[in-house]
Parts: sequence; structure tokens; C-alpha cells
Amino acid sequence: MPQNGLRAGFLYPGFSAEDDYPAIERALGEVSLPVVHTLMREDAHRVDALLDIGGADVLGDGARALRDLGVKAAVWACTSGSFVFGWDGAAQQVASVREAAGVPASSTSFAFVHAARALGVTRVAVAATYPADVAERFVAFLAHAGIEVVALSCRGIVTAAEVGTLGRDEVLSFVAANDHPDAEAVLVPDTALHTVSWLDKLEARVGKPVLTANQVSVWEGLRLASGPEGLPPRTGLGRLFSVPAAVLPHGRHAWQP
Repeated sequence: MPQNGLRAGFLYPGFSAEDDYPAIERALGEVSLPVVHTLMREDAHRVDALLDIGGADVLGDGARALRDLGVKAAVWACTSGSFVFGWDGAAQQVASVREAAGVPASSTSFAFVHAARALGVTRVAVAATYPADVAERFVAFLAHAGIEVVALSCRGIVTAAEVGTLGRDEVLSFVAANDHPDAEAVLVPDTALHTVSWLDKLEARVGKPVLTANQVSVWEGLRLASGPEGLPPRTGLGRLFSVPAAVLPHGRHAWQP
């Protein structure tokens, strides 16, 4: 079980699938996962809107709110609002959050990279809810980390609000339909999509690890907040949460040597 009182905070744009966070909190027990909702001037999976959603002014306000909540780590819980900035831009984004929050920080995009490394995964299928032009930027982001996307599917949903309405059967079918035999895992990169209550079902359906946005965001936040000993293995939240403690160096990020 994670350390008693472990507290990681999350910056979450708007309102779509934020109830995934208390669901994980209940599943893990003895952790606190406060969510600060950041400004979303326009709900659109479109590059210009995503650059605004992940802007320094928006995240700075949210990060300072997390600092006031006494969190031990902060995660920008938005995949598209981080990878859309490119590798270096996403790293600078996290650095700004870290400075404003005063604690170790990361984002969902880097969490996917770290989660894949923790599982020893280098070839993946991506089941994206986004339009194709946005999803292709995620492919480029993963490629920078040495992760090959062997299959990419794009559902083409423009708004996070619509993504948040997808239910269990739709999510299970979507992920299963977009697996690939050469993929070692399936990545589902949208924090607006509900997934955490069905992680074991998703993995049973495809027979391999499934990494979803809210899952990896929480794993990343707790990893950074837990100290050098890392996270004790847990069941019920997918294979990622069952990996051995301290599988990655504490505080190490994908962009660091």
C-alpha cells in the first residue's frame, strides 16, 4: 500500500472524467489526489486551443493552488495539452509547473513515457480519441523517447465533453478494436476518457498492458511524491501499478540524462 498520507495533486482542464481521480483514491486507500480544475477557454482538440489550454498563465495559477493544498508532487493531467508543445516545450511546461508549485512535477505525456519504460515497452498501439492531426503529434512525442507506434487509430472527437460521455462498453470495444499484434501495450491518451474502473477488463480483453491517461497521471504523481523507495505494487489498476517499487529513479524525467 502507498505510504500513509501520500498526497499528489493534479491540474485538470475543465470537467470530463475528473471522477477517475477519486476512483483511484478509493482503490488505493491512504492517498490523497486533489484535483485543481484549470481554465479551458475553448473545449477543442485543435492545436491552437490546446496551446492555450496548456499555456503558462493557466498552469501557473493552477500550480500555485496546488502549492496551497500542500501536495508533494504536481502533474499537468492533460496529454494533448502537453505533447502538442513538442518534447522541449513540454519539458519547459513541466519546469514552470514545478517552479510555481514548489514540488516535483510532470505531465501526462511524460507519464506515458515513464510508464512504458517501467514496463519495458518499446512498441505500442495508440487508440486515440483525437482528430488525426493531434494524434500524430503524440506519435512524434513518443518517437522522441524511442517508443515506436506500430498502429494509430483516431476516433476524431473534437471536444473533451463528448469524450467524457463514452461508457464502459464503448471504451472496451474501442481499445480492443485498435490493438495490433506487434504492439507490446495499448496506449489510450486522453484524460477526458473514463477508464480507471475498467483497467483490468481492458487488459484482459487485449491480453497485454493498457496504459490510459488518468491511470498514468496518478502513477506518475505518486511515483514522484513517494520518495526514493518508490511505489509498492498494487492490484486492480492494471499491470502498471503492479510493477516493482523504485523501478525508475526517483525524480528522474524522460528528458533528463
